[in-house]
Amino acid sequence: MKVLVFGSTGQLATEIARRAPGEVNLDIAARDRADLEVSGACAALIGEVSPDAVINAAACTAVDRAEQEEDRATRINATAPGEMARACAALGIPLVQVSTDYVFDGSGTAPWRPGDAPAPLGAYGRSKQAGEAAVRASGAAHAILRTSWVVSAHGSNFVKTMLRLGRERDGLRIVADQLGGPTPAASLADACLTVAQVLCAEPGKSGTYHFAGAPETSWAGFARAIFDMAGIACAVDDIPTAEYPAPARRPLNSRLDCSATHAAFGLAQPDWRDGLRDILTELGESSR
Repeated sequence: MKVLVFGSTGQLATEIARRAPGEVNLDIAARDRADLEVSGACAALIGEVSPDAVINAAACTAVDRAEQEEDRATRINATAPGEMARACAALGIPLVQVSTDYVFDGSGTAPWRPGDAPAPLGAYGRSKQAGEAAVRASGAAHAILRTSWVVSAHGSNFVKTMLRLGRERDGLRIVADQLGGPTPAASLADACLTVAQVLCAEPGKSGTYHFAGAPETSWAGFARAIFDMAGIACAVDDIPTAEYPAPARRPLNSRLDCSATHAAFGLAQPDWRDGLRDILTELGESSR
């Protein structure tokens, strides 16, 4: 099975490259082969490679920057995935498109279900919602896989930031009223590969799904777990979102209902605590 993956240096693409099973022949496409900001580049590469499935692990994820550069975010997160999806439809192959909890407004306390109406709070969420719509409209077999709070030993993410700041300071003020599920990039990579393989055999399972870590926690709770496992003596002071202003609004409720994903693909929610231990081990941090 040949799988074309867009994105090469991000957390997800890095883990896909590391974790693909032997029967999967990966073609990892960096920007020099397909620039998502160049019209037609992604579709041309799909036609050239002629894979059995496509995974789009590339995205513009700079949430605050997107507020000033929404056109660019939309090209990368919406226009390019739409072109990928139409190329996949022409070849009769499936596309796995990774999306985000930011398509929701974060209201309420119940976990968001795949069929709930999107209402993004900012530019990043709007661009990802537009990408979802373009994929659905393409006619391609597809899985839109929404996730949240992705972390790994690679790139920039909350775990690595907390490790750095926790060693520099005696205490940190961390937001405690945003709740969700941290998602190990390794688990998300496994999910993307599994979904791609299933869709090749069962395109009727096309649709929108959720995949995020469990149990739910807050950013403050996540920070405490990081410090505890890494043996870092840094106190965490809980604060509300209102005390941590940022250009882009963040959803307070990022809980995702992942039951449909388990039913369709047999994928259980990963325990982020296990994933965190693996990340700390890879980074050479002392863990418990």
